[in-house]
Amino acid sequence: MLTAEEIQRYSRQIMIPQMGEEGQEKLKRARVFIAGAGGLGSPVSIYLAAAGVGHLRLVDQDTVDLTNLNRQVVHWTADVGRRKVESAQEKLSRLNPHVTIETWSVTISEENASELVEGFDLIVDAMDNLPTRYLLNQTACARGIPFFHGAVNGFEGRAMTVIPGKTACLRCLYRGPVPESKFPVIGVTPAVIGCIQATEVIKYLAGIGDLLANRLLAYDGLNMKFTQFKVQRNPQCEHCAHL
Repeated sequence: MLTAEEIQRYSRQIMIPQMGEEGQEKLKRARVFIAGAGGLGSPVSIYLAAAGVGHLRLVDQDTVDLTNLNRQVVHWTADVGRRKVESAQEKLSRLNPHVTIETWSVTISEENASELVEGFDLIVDAMDNLPTRYLLNQTACARGIPFFHGAVNGFEGRAMTVIPGKTACLRCLYRGPVPESKFPVIGVTPAVIGCIQATEVIKYLAGIGDLLANRLLAYDGLNMKFTQFKVQRNPQCEHCAHL
């Protein structure tokens, strides 16, 4: 049940016909795992907390660096040197005290990935390296929970939603080995993609709208274009073929 204060806080989104109090209550009951508290994790966590998603678990092993501040808006200049999850937790809790913000300052690995996501309704991919994205995609498929992918490079970004057993997964999309590397990025690009990811999460939790399922949304900020590509399941996919 929503409290009177929560009804007032979320009144503008409760007014949306597809949402209502029922949809808001679904958000309140939700448990969302966010992998990464950086460029994508900042807008994702800010808008999910503001929307009233009841429980967020943020996982990131890194500390705030001065080079992060052009895009990682949940962190401020005074946070340089702090653990990212601690910095994010402080801001998000101040933004919305009705939301539980749980943090883990650990590296996501094959040894702990399944344990970290246990008990959560979905995974948000806000990582900056493909090996960890692949691991989280595989974990989502193994546990049968949705995976919300986002990635950025310069003025470009992409997003896709994975429903294990029903849609193509990230490994269906990227079939070859991908090396780790650092990508250039303008700060507004992860804001755009992160907000798209947050929108997808809210729609999924509330049970409304059409998701980016079997579709890759590509964003070109320089030319201000959005393009969608159909994505098909790979019957030989090592992550989801058995589902």
